[in-house]
Amino acid sequence: MIEREQILEVLKNYDKENIIIGAIGSHSALDIADGAKAEGFKTLIVSQRGRHRTYAEYFKQKTTKDGLTKGFIDEVIILEKFGKIIDIQEELRKKNVIFIPNRSFVVYTGIEKVENEFLVPLFGSRNLLRSEERSEEKSYYWLLEKAGLPYPEPVKPEEIDDVGLVIVKLPHAKKRLERGFFTAASYKEFREKAEKLIKLGVITEEDLGKARIERYIIGPVFNFDFFYSPIDEDIELLGIDWRFETSLDGHVRLPAPQQLTLPEHQFEPEYTVCGHASSTLRESLLEKVFEMAERYIEAAKRYYSPGVIGPFTLQTALDKDLNFYIYDVAPRTGGGTNIHMAMGHPYGNALWRRPMSTGRRIALEIKRAIELDELEKVVT
Repeated sequence: MIEREQILEVLKNYDKENIIIGAIGSHSALDIADGAKAEGFKTLIVSQRGRHRTYAEYFKQKTTKDGLTKGFIDEVIILEKFGKIIDIQEELRKKNVIFIPNRSFVVYTGIEKVENEFLVPLFGSRNLLRSEERSEEKSYYWLLEKAGLPYPEPVKPEEIDDVGLVIVKLPHAKKRLERGFFTAASYKEFREKAEKLIKLGVITEEDLGKARIERYIIGPVFNFDFFYSPIDEDIELLGIDWRFETSLDGHVRLPAPQQLTLPEHQFEPEYTVCGHASSTLRESLLEKVFEMAERYIEAAKRYYSPGVIGPFTLQTALDKDLNFYIYDVAPRTGGGTNIHMAMGHPYGNALWRRPMSTGRRIALEIKRAIELDELEKVVT
């Protein structure tokens, strides 16, 4: 693990008056760049050839014929593969880049390289990123248990008949960054669906053996987009989002009789996240939400020092008795924050009395850290 002291040595050579905020061109990069621009920073996106035009053309800052400025991305570095970012870290350091990790950065670069080779200041907690890997012994499930937080309990295949509906979590066989999730209400259904999905090439037998099976919480889902400020030692709820998932959202729009007539290759919906929508929550439930965030923050400090820095998302399902269950945790900027760029999050806007997206809140914290000479508190 790259030690924090090594990063602080790197920062000694940075021109603090000319910090550039950088990110991988995927996931939440637009929100990160838009927020950085709103707080007066220059922006840099590292993209992959074939996926670069969004950043290098359509949202690149440019001047129109009549002198107007549009766009908010100053520079784009195009690589053949995202993982090659390791090869340009010296260039990033020379440009005074503070890098904002998102899920794409970790997946494409590899957690080992992020921890041990990427010697560029990260806004956030470098070591906490590993907790997102479900296969890790000290994953977010382990952390949630230590924090005394509710999450759907794990189920063994032979226990499904006693528990009822479960969701089986494993990667997609071909689209490795996506999900090969499926549900089952009995052991018989579990085996039948698994065999069909293996035959169709959606999942593999090897992944099935390592899958996490947990009780399915029937109810709405809410992703709570939080921000923890190490400068103020304060928790902020910025916004709430929920997901659009293919082909699940198409399935739920069909009447049950129609679902039963679907051919075999369409019988099981896929859970690939393809978009997000904004939401709010009944106010009487907010106290529970803040209590969950407080417990998570304390556990992260205790077991993943220095703990949470900046954005994190608690992804929850709410049952009929209004009990929350945390089914996923993003220990970095969430995947649904692009819905708030430029406009801000409802709760963040109300709190700060101005548009406050996750991207802008990150930039504001970096800006404050520079002004207060406390940059060491927000980077690892």
